[in-house]
Amino acid sequence: MTKGDPAHPANYGRVCSKGAALGETLALDRRLLHPVVNGARASWDEALDLVATRFRTAIETHGPESVAFYGSGQLLTEDYYVANKLMKGFIGAANIDTNSRLCMASSVAGHVRAFGEDIVPGCYEDLDEADLVVLVGSNAAWCHPILFRRLTDARTRRGTRLVAIDPRRSATAADCDLFLPLRPGTDVLLFNGLLAHLARVGALDTAYIERSTAGFTAALAAARDDAPDIGTVARGCGLDPAQIDAFYAAFAATRRVVTVYSQGVNQSSQGTDKVNAIINCHLATGRIGGPGMGPFSFTGQPNAMGGREVGGLANQLAAHAGFADADDLARVRDFWCAPRLAERPGLKAIDLFAALGEGRIRALWVMGTNPAVSLPDGGRVRAALAACDFLVVSDCVVGTDTARHADVLLPAAAWGEKAGTVTNSERRISRQRAFMPLPGEARPDWWMLTEVARRLGHGDAFPYKTPADIFREHAALSGFRTGRRLFDISGLAALSDAAYEALDPVQWPVPAGQKDGTARLFTQGRFPTADGRARLIPVRQAAPANAPSLGAPLVLNTGRLRDQWHTMTRTGDVPRLRMQAPEAFVAVHPTDAAAAGLRAGALAEVTSAWGRAVARVSIGDDVATGQIFMPMHWTDEAMPGGSPGRVANPACDPISGQPELKHTPVRLAPVALGWEGLLLSRRRLRPEAIEHWSRTPIEGGHAYRLAGAGSAQDDLDRVLALLGDRSGRAELRDARRGVFRCSTTDETGRLLDCLMMGAPGTLPDPGWLLATFASDAPLEAGTRRNLLTARGGVPAPATGDIVCSCFGIGADAILDAVRAGSRTTAELGKVLKCGTNCGSCLPELRQLLALQPGIQTREQPCPSLS
Repeated sequence: MTKGDPAHPANYGRVCSKGAALGETLALDRRLLHPVVNGARASWDEALDLVATRFRTAIETHGPESVAFYGSGQLLTEDYYVANKLMKGFIGAANIDTNSRLCMASSVAGHVRAFGEDIVPGCYEDLDEADLVVLVGSNAAWCHPILFRRLTDARTRRGTRLVAIDPRRSATAADCDLFLPLRPGTDVLLFNGLLAHLARVGALDTAYIERSTAGFTAALAAARDDAPDIGTVARGCGLDPAQIDAFYAAFAATRRVVTVYSQGVNQSSQGTDKVNAIINCHLATGRIGGPGMGPFSFTGQPNAMGGREVGGLANQLAAHAGFADADDLARVRDFWCAPRLAERPGLKAIDLFAALGEGRIRALWVMGTNPAVSLPDGGRVRAALAACDFLVVSDCVVGTDTARHADVLLPAAAWGEKAGTVTNSERRISRQRAFMPLPGEARPDWWMLTEVARRLGHGDAFPYKTPADIFREHAALSGFRTGRRLFDISGLAALSDAAYEALDPVQWPVPAGQKDGTARLFTQGRFPTADGRARLIPVRQAAPANAPSLGAPLVLNTGRLRDQWHTMTRTGDVPRLRMQAPEAFVAVHPTDAAAAGLRAGALAEVTSAWGRAVARVSIGDDVATGQIFMPMHWTDEAMPGGSPGRVANPACDPISGQPELKHTPVRLAPVALGWEGLLLSRRRLRPEAIEHWSRTPIEGGHAYRLAGAGSAQDDLDRVLALLGDRSGRAELRDARRGVFRCSTTDETGRLLDCLMMGAPGTLPDPGWLLATFASDAPLEAGTRRNLLTARGGVPAPATGDIVCSCFGIGADAILDAVRAGSRTTAELGKVLKCGTNCGSCLPELRQLLALQPGIQTREQPCPSLS
């Protein structure tokens, strides 16, 4: 198990379930280890010469705006810096965007409108010192479990109260003191109502408003027009007025308030307005810049902020410079000595891939991300990638949905092989140090980009030999004619190679002459605007773009799971991380499931105006009626059709360009099946001849769920073709019942494959079969007979749904411990170890305890919101 650094101030050694399993993602069996050109292995010179030639040809024939880069929040800052400099400074177009557009762009736009710059004002210590923390559109218990554990620790230690605002009863909502299940897309109305309430009850800081802000009168007028009273807010948000009253009263009465917001706010066609509605409430009460207070954007990727610092979004220049400011353009042009510097924003992600499909982008380089899966309107994106004149993909793995379309594949360094820096949500720059050698011919992204820049004739501007060279230039640019800008790390511009290697975590700004960072900003009520004042922005509630109609009456919400990362190119291959959710699923309220004729565990079709997805049905009341939820992670590599990107709403916020991934009008219908099957195999297969299939890693190999609309007999030959011609095959056929089972072994009697087919809902419990498959020992004769009869000789112990992925502890084992006397999460941890590593399972442990008679789940008294 991977362990964290106990001295690092961001996590003090705690790591989430994904972090704890990082060591299990280091295998080289799916690594891209050498360049590939048109499907054949190539040398680096051959691959890079081709990339430079094709990009040069496109630029000379169609202009610089005919080429583009699409990056990732998983690049290091140094990689980002070189990519941005090459595209904007020397190719001369701003067509470089990133998957951070999908998670942070609305926060960026809201920060710039309110503060004059993309600034997160607070620090993680504010989570420890707040008296009230409001989590809006943030399932922090799963997506930021280390930070959420700080919140629950603060609740135990000092009585911090927690409020969750989310359409879905997530693990976070279930573990808070108050939960407001607002109607999707109504966040602006709720926070406009809060601003109006604060004015009504005299909870404003009029001195701060007068001294440090502008725009208050217009913002309050808009709020009052939207939300004249709590009843209006309750009707619009679909909430009980008592819930709203409790939230508003707690906010009004509490000085130390932190409002945490994340993708539920950002991923919206009104995301920027939602961000400003939240910030308005903090500015109007002066609750910003002090300990335990302020709006706090929890970033969605490890280095989304580092990318923003160097201009990794299409509408930014480097070092927080902007295209609208002539001085900024001159500053970056002069520093880079780049006479062809782009002078206008480039194409944001959704527009970039639209331009790709229309042929306006002729050459595209995708770096460390999988847009075929992650972007909305996925069918259109895949078609654009397939039609691209010249597609380069640099990644560390083979076979992603995007990489399958590439003309050139470049083997990139993975996280344990990279050296550079990242910046987290609290503006803290940390050194990432490689602890493994580069495998095969893999290289860092900055190196590839530098080599292409040299081949394009820009070698003098790209002299980098190490990441330290790049970082020093980045730091120097941040302090070059800064003006009023707060982003400034020029105090680090003269670091020696040794000092860069030893750099301790530091929060920017770090201006010239300073080595220590700055934890909190705006402490004096001054902002990086022309007059030093923050702006309250008048915002109004509006319906989400493409709201549901009678033809598509449900709202699809998408999001993350606790144990998976993005499109699970690495985490998806770790068996214990896939135990939480082996297949793509759609969560449905019982009322909607009954109306659509769906049963739990069956396949359902989700359709929208943009496409179709298929997933397993999960029925429960965590989602409200009229809403469904799908996790974002599934790809065609794991479950074709399981990605919600295929149906997701491509409408974007008009300011930030961030797509509406939380509100897609959809329909639900059962998938008619004639048979289902389960195949366990030592091999990694791609059963494309099968109508519906999924692949899940298990101990010893892979589990495949198979299904088809025809009869099992009609599809049997296609299924058997997956096994190949194996001599050690034993079979059982029952045509009358539509049952087929077989197993194959090698010459030693070791099980290689096991297949079961039958009518939907008739497959046996696979628990004992999985345990048998996990063993490499030769099968005994009785065990082989059991494989065909589907009767296990020794039943495997029941575990129930996995709750603690770090230690593989299931619900049944937890309930056994409760029946044996464990009454708190601490006692469960002593007995089973669950909840003692990352803590992301603690909310679920408390829920399980709450179901048991006579057990109080609040392990230390906490003040009520009232």
